[in-house]
Amino acid sequence: MTDDPALDAVMSERRQLINLAYRMLGSLADAEDVVQETYARWYARSAEQRDAIDSPGAWLTTVASRICLDVLGSARARRERYVGEWIPEPLPDRRELTGPTATDPAERVTLDESVNMAFLVVLESMTPAERVAFVLHDIFRYPFPEVAAIVGRSPAACRQLASSARRRLTGSRAPVRAAPEHADVVRAFKDAWAAHDVAALIGLLDPDALAVADGGGVVTAQLDPVQGAARIAQLLVDIAAQVPGFTILERSVNGRPGVIAQLDGVTVVVMALHVEHDRITNVWAVRNPEKLRPWT
Repeated sequence: MTDDPALDAVMSERRQLINLAYRMLGSLADAEDVVQETYARWYARSAEQRDAIDSPGAWLTTVASRICLDVLGSARARRERYVGEWIPEPLPDRRELTGPTATDPAERVTLDESVNMAFLVVLESMTPAERVAFVLHDIFRYPFPEVAAIVGRSPAACRQLASSARRRLTGSRAPVRAAPEHADVVRAFKDAWAAHDVAALIGLLDPDALAVADGGGVVTAQLDPVQGAARIAQLLVDIAAQVPGFTILERSVNGRPGVIAQLDGVTVVVMALHVEHDRITNVWAVRNPEKLRPWT
């Protein structure tokens, strides 16, 4: 513990910054890097310069947001070179896992509706400026004049950016909240997959369901999205049949009911599921082990 109130005030912003950066970037690893760089810039300033800052929290948020804006710009180029599909990094509910969690950044991400996978996937479709303006204003409630100072555009322009981002969300048809019965659908999906029951899986999937896998070129994964209940169901059963000892469990994924698969006690797949009208419309399967660090 430290007896320095100023240091305590600065370090207490860390949770807020992790939450902000994860929503902007969809990657916990990148969010950690952004926060580390933000604090490095803070401590690179002289004590006199730091003392002259009226609101350290606002300064840290501004710097972290600008770094995120830069990262988003370079991330587009990186993801064009990414092997297969890129899915945001899934987050566990730490209460469902065992082992030390006190220093894990995932423990500091609030699992609310703004981190469910369907929401994050739509955020990925936004331009960097749209995403930063929307996250700052609509999620963290920063007024547009402050957003404008961060993004480097006028308040009116930031208003337009946030409005454009909202239209993307509206067009995605993603509900704001998951209905309680969605957990029952996910449980039935888990049971059907574990039983290798193709017919039951088809009945749980929307006829036009879309499945996307992310292996990142590190492990084997379907490179292209798979559409259609029958094709997805058969693929899932084939995968389970090819891997003896595959254990399938229900787990919260980004605050929503989801499924994970383990092999010899190690999580090898995390599936986020989007449910509409009691049918699964989207399956996001993350296999890239670099994105599964919080699950091990």
